[in-house]
Amino acid sequence: MSNDRRDPSPLHPSRRELLQQLGGGLGGIALASLLQRDARSVTRGTQESDPRAALHRARTHAPRAQRVIQLFMAGGASHLDLWDWKPELVRLHGQPSDFGEAVETFQDGLGPWLKPIWEFRPHGRCGKLLGEPVAPLGAHVDDIAFVHDMVSASGVHSQATLLATTGFTQPGFPGAGAWVSYGLGSANEELPTFVVLPDHRGHPSNGVKNWDAAFLPGQHAATAIYPGTATPIAHLKAARATPEERERATHELLREMNRAHASTRPDDARLDARIASYELAARLQLAAPDALDVRDEPEHVLRLYGLERGPELWESEINAAEESYVFALKCLVARRLIERGVRFVQIWSGNDNSFPRRNWDSHEDLRRDHGPLARGMARGAAALITDLKCRGLLEDTVVHWTTEFGRMPSSQGGKGRDHNPFVFTNWLCGGGIRGGVSVGESDELGYKPRDRKGTQAYDIHATLLHLLGLDHEQLTWRRDGIDRRLTDVHGHVIEGLLA
Repeated sequence: MSNDRRDPSPLHPSRRELLQQLGGGLGGIALASLLQRDARSVTRGTQESDPRAALHRARTHAPRAQRVIQLFMAGGASHLDLWDWKPELVRLHGQPSDFGEAVETFQDGLGPWLKPIWEFRPHGRCGKLLGEPVAPLGAHVDDIAFVHDMVSASGVHSQATLLATTGFTQPGFPGAGAWVSYGLGSANEELPTFVVLPDHRGHPSNGVKNWDAAFLPGQHAATAIYPGTATPIAHLKAARATPEERERATHELLREMNRAHASTRPDDARLDARIASYELAARLQLAAPDALDVRDEPEHVLRLYGLERGPELWESEINAAEESYVFALKCLVARRLIERGVRFVQIWSGNDNSFPRRNWDSHEDLRRDHGPLARGMARGAAALITDLKCRGLLEDTVVHWTTEFGRMPSSQGGKGRDHNPFVFTNWLCGGGIRGGVSVGESDELGYKPRDRKGTQAYDIHATLLHLLGLDHEQLTWRRDGIDRRLTDVHGHVIEGLLA
C-alpha cells in the first residue's frame, strides 16, 4: 500500500469513510495491533513522536524502587484523629480555641478545642501511637515513615487535590503517574503504565484532571479501572463478534492505513497518542481480564484482604463493612497490576462532595465519616503491605498514603473539624523507605509545622522520583518556552525518609 496521500474516491475512500463502512467499534479498531505488533516499532514509553521526549528519559542513578502504589484519601483526612497524637488537645478539650493569631478557615470552624475522637495506642518496636480505627496498620509501623509536617498551598479541595496529584494548584498539568510513565516507560506493553482505581461512588474533586497526561503524550494518562463492576474498563469490550478470518483481514488493513496515515504526519503527537491508545486497548482486551479477576487467588489471600465472602448488599449509610471490602479489593487488584508490570497505581477513597458524606471531608461528624472510611482503608492497606512483603515486592514498591490537607484542632459544630491546609500527615513504606521513623513534626496543637516551614507535595514528589531513579529537576517537558516538571521550581529529596 502506497504511503502517498490520495483524494477520497470510491476506489480510495478516506480513512473516516472506510471505518464507517467497516462498522467496527473501538474495540475492533484497537485490535489491529494484535496481529502485527512490530508494524510501527513502538514500545510504549521508550519511543515518542517528539524527539524532546527522549532527552530526559534515562534514570540518573540506581533506583531503590520500580513502582508506586499511592493511596489518596479525598476530602481531607484528619491527622489529629488517626496519626498525630496531641496530648495538649486532651488537656484543653472543650475550652475556647485561641490560636494566638488570626486564622483563616474554610467554614469558620473555630469552635472549642476538640481532643482526638479515638484513643491512641503504641504499636511496633518504634512505639508509634495510632488512633483506634487505623490500628490494623500497627503491625507495619516499623516499616512506615510518617511525615507530620506536610503543608498545602490551599485550603480549597480542588486546588489542594491538584497540588498533591500534579504539583500545581491549577488544572492543565500531568499527574504524578503520567510523569513516571513518561520517565520510565512501560514494564509490560500489555498493560497501562499508569492505572487509577477511583472510588466506587464517583470521581474526587477535579475528576480526571488529577490523573490526566495534559501536555505529555496522551498515552501517559491513567487508565481508570473499576474492579468488581460489570465493566471494569469503559469501552473496552468489542462491539460485536466477527468471524476470525474477516477480523484478521480488517485489522491488517487498518494497521496498514494507520501506519500510512501516521507517516504523512510525523510531527502530530496527538495522532501518535491516539494510535498508541487504540493499540493499548487491543492488548488490554486480552491482558486485563487476567489482571482483574481475583477469583484465582488462594483462599488464604482472599481471607487476608477480607474478600472471601464476596460482595454483599451493603447498608445505605456509610459503613465499615462496605469500605473494607471495596478498598481491600482495590488493594488486591493493585498488587496484581504492579506484579504484572504497571508502574504507578493510584487508589482513591472518597468521591467529590455529596450528602450524606461519602468522603473524608468531615465538617459535621468525624466519628460517623472517618470511622468507617479509616477502618476500611486500614484493613486494606495493612493486607496490601503484608501481601507485598510476603511476595518480596515491598522491597522495590513504594506505598504512599496521602490526602489534600488535614483538619483543624478546633471543633466545628461540636463533632466535626474544618479544613487545615497548614499541617497534615503523609506516610510511606517499602522500596528504599526507612521504616519506624517520623520525619517532621507539627506543633503541640497539630495546627502548623513545629518549625513553621514544613514539607510540601513537591518534596514528596521529588523523593518518589528519586526512589525510582529519576532526578526531579531533569525529568522535564518543554512547554510554552518553559521546561515543565512535576515539582515546578520547588522540591527537594527528603533524606530522612531514605533507608
